[in-house]
Amino acid sequence: MPDLTEAPVDTTKERKAGPVKGRWRQLSLLGGTMLVENTEASLISGLFPVIRQALGVSLGALGVLTAAGRIVGVFAGPFWVWVAQRWSRKGVLVLATGFWGVWGIAAGFAQNFAQLLILMTILAAGYAASQPLSTEILGDLFDSESRGRAVGMLYGAINLAASLFATLKGQLAGFDDGWRWGLWSIGALNVLFGVALLIWMRDPGRGASEHQLACLDRQTREAHAKVTMKQVTALFRIRSLVILLVSRLLSGHLLAAAFGVIFLVDVYGFSTQVASVILFPMGIGFFAGTLLGGFLTDWTVRRNLRNGPVAILQTAQFAFAVIAYFGTQIDWGGIGLFAVFFALMGLTQGVNPVVNRPMIMAVTLPELRGAAFAIYLSLFEAVAIAAFSLGAGFLGDAFGLRSVFLWVLVGLMAANGAFLTLLYRTYAADVARVQQALESRRRAALAG
Repeated sequence: MPDLTEAPVDTTKERKAGPVKGRWRQLSLLGGTMLVENTEASLISGLFPVIRQALGVSLGALGVLTAAGRIVGVFAGPFWVWVAQRWSRKGVLVLATGFWGVWGIAAGFAQNFAQLLILMTILAAGYAASQPLSTEILGDLFDSESRGRAVGMLYGAINLAASLFATLKGQLAGFDDGWRWGLWSIGALNVLFGVALLIWMRDPGRGASEHQLACLDRQTREAHAKVTMKQVTALFRIRSLVILLVSRLLSGHLLAAAFGVIFLVDVYGFSTQVASVILFPMGIGFFAGTLLGGFLTDWTVRRNLRNGPVAILQTAQFAFAVIAYFGTQIDWGGIGLFAVFFALMGLTQGVNPVVNRPMIMAVTLPELRGAAFAIYLSLFEAVAIAAFSLGAGFLGDAFGLRSVFLWVLVGLMAANGAFLTLLYRTYAADVARVQQALESRRRAALAG
């Protein structure tokens, strides 16, 4: 049986620097794990009107479901990163994001909301490993001048496919227990991806794509791989990372996909099947945004590393706020114009991951990126989504989702754009610090 360990260690002290072999193939495998995670979440949000009727729950239950999965991720994400440090990144992905799909199959048999909540929360605990570890490995597969395109292809393809599946799954609302069939199908697909990871995934090792370290053998590159708690806490002294973490708490656009369908159902009176149509245009927009943002990010890294990525990220926040106002606060009658504005919201939202992920990679050392992404995705993003979901659920019951979307998707996103101005003072210096540290390691290794 294929092993769960890393790829074989190079036997030579130096090797020719160049792109990591098979990096796009490995990226597609990582994308498979994240695709199923996104699809599972979109299934719940897209079919919640039917689940609400079948299980007899209120709008607040959607907030509880979403928040519970994110809250458990706060603890599970760092745990899986810790396990991967001591065992194998591949092994954790195979177990936690592959075979863990059996819990999704079990959730399809839930007979009441309590059972569904417990099983979906257990499922989310495994999925919490996907984003921090996949993003960390991506940073080892691609160098700084190609990470934007790689992240763009990863997140763009995932969200495009997930939105297509979500639109198709929305049609399950017309069948008795259609949401159950959706959970069973996605859970089974998840297990199949686990088998694919087991057979074909090859971990390149930490630092494999860094120009300063690419000429060194794997054992030398990973001499700093063991991370201590002191090093993890030191991440909070990286000013740019702290700014990006706070910005994540202000990312109101995270609410759009989770509550978009139920928003159109409750506020503008569309049926679930009609409202679900907007998920596919939103996915297409997100895909276009990741491709556009990826190329722009790589271009700015080569041309204007000091301010370019910051300007792109900031502009995306302001643009989303403006589009969200017109897309959620005006009754356009038919679903067509709503689909256009949700597609534009998806486009501006899609720019975010292809800029902020490479920025985090640029200001952290290779061995600390897993911890950095666990903090960013499993902790701060999870807290943000949990807070937005709970707030939208209960405040939506009290004041209506229209008001909630105005304050969160418009007001908070405008504030987020203004807050990111602080990065103009810190980002270039933090990138230079990491580059100097990597160059020092290279010289010390070659001298040794």
